[in-house]
Amino acid sequence: MPLFYRDPQPLSSKVHADWRLKDGDADFATEAPYVPIVVGELAAAARCYPVVFAAGDAQPIAVLGLERRNLFVEDGRWALDSYVPAYVRRYPFGFIATTNPDGFALAIDAASDRVVKEGDEGIRLFEDGEPAELTKQALAFCDAFRADANATRAFADALKAQGLLIDRRADATLPDGRKLGLEGFQVVDAEKFSKLPDSVVLDWHNNGYLAWVYFHLASLERFQSLLNRQAGTSAPAAATDPVANVSSVPEPDAPATSKSKKKVSA
Repeated sequence: MPLFYRDPQPLSSKVHADWRLKDGDADFATEAPYVPIVVGELAAAARCYPVVFAAGDAQPIAVLGLERRNLFVEDGRWALDSYVPAYVRRYPFGFIATTNPDGFALAIDAASDRVVKEGDEGIRLFEDGEPAELTKQALAFCDAFRADANATRAFADALKAQGLLIDRRADATLPDGRKLGLEGFQVVDAEKFSKLPDSVVLDWHNNGYLAWVYFHLASLERFQSLLNRQAGTSAPAAATDPVANVSSVPEPDAPATSKSKKKVSA
């Protein structure tokens, strides 16, 4: 099940004709110490969070905490000085695979506190059997996210093909003696990256990969800021045992192909 989603359902004007969506906050992300990101937001995310790659599929993720806690959400509000990842902003909407292997449909998490199944609170999802403006906007947002997810997968595959990703872990001891750590992630090997063949460098310059790697490498300095946010102090860290693992981060959506069709069921 994708991160945050508990009961994703393909939107249908027949099944969800009377459903509405009310305003909500970021409480659903309070216990998320990381979240998947796509390459189109890598620059913005790198200014606020360490950006690393999940071991295995190399999915880029923004690290939001060193334990089961999102350090950027308090009382349901995302920190005003920090970028809100697109994966968070699109919730409770998302795409879900259909019976057609080349297709996917707009879905909503029926378990979200924002979903209103009866009553007049919130904004309607459908009007006269057709997607309402809110639903159309959600479809457009998720469609753009999907396109970036495909580009992200190509980028991750390129990093793996060049053998640039290496295992890393981040460990720290807080001033109160608590030990925190993060393992199961990878980073780009800066030395190997500097020795890429000229042909690869030119190709990566043209398709944007070079810039994305630089953003990632620069973001690693944010680990100290993350620790400071956790501890409320600038005290130095010491090595400890890990307490969290990000090796199985869910991908933003199931893979799509160039023939994929997006829809809202009628």
